[in-house]
Amino acid sequence: MATAQASASRGAALVLVLGDQLTPGRGALKDAVPGRDVVVMAEVSSEARYVPHNRHKIVLLFSAMRHFRDELRALGFTVHYFSYTNQGPTTLLQAVQTILRQCDVTELRCCEPGEYRLLSELQQWALPIPVRLIADERFLCTRDAFASWAQGRKQLRMEYFYREMRKQYQLLLDDRGGPQGGRWNYDADNRHGWRSQETIPPRPPVILDEITKEVMALVSREFPEHPGDLEQFYLAVTREEANLHFRWFLDNGLRHFGTYQDAMADDSPWLFHSLVSMYLNIGLLDPLDVCRQVEEAWRRGRCELSAAEGFIRQVLGWREYVRGVYWLSMPGYAERNALQAQRPLPPWFWTGATDMRCLHVAIRQTLDLGYAHHIQRLMVIGNFALLAGLHVKSVCDWYLAVYVDAFEWVELPNTLGMALYADDGLMASKPYAASGKYIQRQGDHCKACRYSPGKTTGDDACPYNSLYWRFVHRHQDALKGNPRMSLVLKNWERKTAGEKHAIVAWANAELTRLVPETDTP
Repeated sequence: MATAQASASRGAALVLVLGDQLTPGRGALKDAVPGRDVVVMAEVSSEARYVPHNRHKIVLLFSAMRHFRDELRALGFTVHYFSYTNQGPTTLLQAVQTILRQCDVTELRCCEPGEYRLLSELQQWALPIPVRLIADERFLCTRDAFASWAQGRKQLRMEYFYREMRKQYQLLLDDRGGPQGGRWNYDADNRHGWRSQETIPPRPPVILDEITKEVMALVSREFPEHPGDLEQFYLAVTREEANLHFRWFLDNGLRHFGTYQDAMADDSPWLFHSLVSMYLNIGLLDPLDVCRQVEEAWRRGRCELSAAEGFIRQVLGWREYVRGVYWLSMPGYAERNALQAQRPLPPWFWTGATDMRCLHVAIRQTLDLGYAHHIQRLMVIGNFALLAGLHVKSVCDWYLAVYVDAFEWVELPNTLGMALYADDGLMASKPYAASGKYIQRQGDHCKACRYSPGKTTGDDACPYNSLYWRFVHRHQDALKGNPRMSLVLKNWERKTAGEKHAIVAWANAELTRLVPETDTP
């Protein structure tokens, strides 16, 4: 009661709603009162252009923001909205300052930004009223709770964090409080390659309303140099549409999701994946709600336990875990480069013009759609970047730019930590390095590729193979203390001096061909 009275008696607030915080009644909107508090939202170039964001992402955010604006107005809020124009404010600060000259408010309220750069910027704003930051309640583990869990741990293994989260939220537990089926993790059951003739049901069509059409025209006009083929726009932009897409997954994708979540298909970018990470990340879907719906689907016999557990682990475990690592480790985390990777990003990362079929498909799909699933990001594109020693910050900036679900809190740990091993094993128990054989097992790209995954040297040898052994050779001193790398290192040591020399020489020549801008580091 005291809290309600205090809320009712305080002066009017200006509530800044960011583009990835589109949830009513949460964050800065939690105690906001229609008719008293004023909302400001803004499409600004400083946010749209700090990396060349995929145009699908810009359309998603601008359209979802405009729909959320209308949702708030229907609730009775006064919403000052700045659409993207060359004459309007270029920064969030300018938008706030413009409204402060028009409104009589006592404070600015804002939910904590998800990215360190924006939080730092906001904390330096000099305004005539106080700025109150509100914790982001859309996440299931607070930053303080994660820091408490991580305290004293030399390595931050997601598996142990995930088990605690399962217990806390009572998901997939048996009557004794243990894991359903006797195991916490069914990842070993979810590694099948794409060898099936399964029919993938069509996903719900995207109906473009006038708001989205207007935004698409704006983005096409104002961001012509950014990646993204808007002729293939596929994203939901409202809460109702996002839930419709998630229901498709529950009805059609979930039962096959576990089996094929690590698979890659030459003719299908989506397979049976949920495609909800972008909606979770901007507030159109709730993480606990989708986990509970998946658990309920399993309890009703609509999928295997391995499928439900795999999905819940990605949302309740991995998503919360990477956010925790990000806020625990920033700002220094972004500067880490444990393996001293310095080779510049090749220009074909922005075109997909490579004759390695798996890389071509993954990059072209990424540029056109702003989407690739986790194996394409980690074990195809990230694996190449790791083996080639591509410059860590350049790779991270690329990932941040090209994916519709990419915000730095989730992108940076996944790229720098998992894909590039640049945090010296803080997250990953070993480098996620693999040869062409792994890619061959998981998909059908190799059938249409000019390279052979069975060869290490020679004109038709898969470049991943020699680059893999070159990586092992170059970093064997750093990796020899890692028990998960011991077998690989022994296999390298078994090779003769002549074999080693031939493989490394071939790999160096391949790097010069594939990334010719610099000498081999």
